[in-house]
Amino acid sequence: MAFSKAALKGKSNLIIGAVLTALVIGMAVFAPLLAPYHPVNDADLMVSEEAPSADYLCGTDSQGRDVLSRVIYGSRISLSVGLVSQLINTLIGVLLGVTAGYFGSWWDDFIMGLTNIMLSIPSMIFALAIMALLGPGLVNVYIALGLTNWSFTCRITRSQVLSAKRIEYVRAAEALGYGKWRIMFGQILPNVVGPILVIATLGIAYAILTEASLSFLGLGTQPPTPSWGGMLSNAREEFFTAPWISIFPGLAIFATVLGFNLLGDGMRDLLDPHKH
Repeated sequence: MAFSKAALKGKSNLIIGAVLTALVIGMAVFAPLLAPYHPVNDADLMVSEEAPSADYLCGTDSQGRDVLSRVIYGSRISLSVGLVSQLINTLIGVLLGVTAGYFGSWWDDFIMGLTNIMLSIPSMIFALAIMALLGPGLVNVYIALGLTNWSFTCRITRSQVLSAKRIEYVRAAEALGYGKWRIMFGQILPNVVGPILVIATLGIAYAILTEASLSFLGLGTQPPTPSWGGMLSNAREEFFTAPWISIFPGLAIFATVLGFNLLGDGMRDLLDPHKH
């Protein structure tokens, strides 16, 4: 019975997460078709801070721009940051983790020492330091977030490689004279990719949340480009007079992060052999 409940929970998380993620991705891809107004150019001070209505379903901001349109276009920024930064994290973490786990010796000690140092530094503080050095901007956000969270992927990959390299198919490949890099990336990595995908999915959610925090602090995407964190930052003074300006981008962040987290949890349960 416990197995059935665990499997059902994992499947439910996977479905809900996939639906939420698909909705956000669809919103970003089809933003020009879904947004009723231009997120930047269609500003009308005559309707500034107008409450949600038939013309403006999510109301307008202090400059008379449609909040719904800005939320829709803001999904492009959040998803691009999540995907690009996590791709960088994954490439770095997988490369270091695979080589550390397979070669061992002093290289393993060096990579694990570097990983422990990275894990001891709060990633948000590290990202802020990089952004302070590079300056605000979307490309710099990619770089900052891409260099801060690879340590989790590295540790998971290393542990999986340590277990996999003792299995018979790896020893058979070595006996056949396969090169070390072919064994690492052609034999071992494809068989340990499951946990890496789970970490990557959860990492996208964290990157989206961190980008929103950086934009809220003025270090992320710069106005007038719509981003959810930037919208929240600009709406601070109008929270009590026009709460819809901050409520809807906040809900967008919540739904997106929840979707990727549930998707990652569902994938973890699906790929965990102990729950089957």
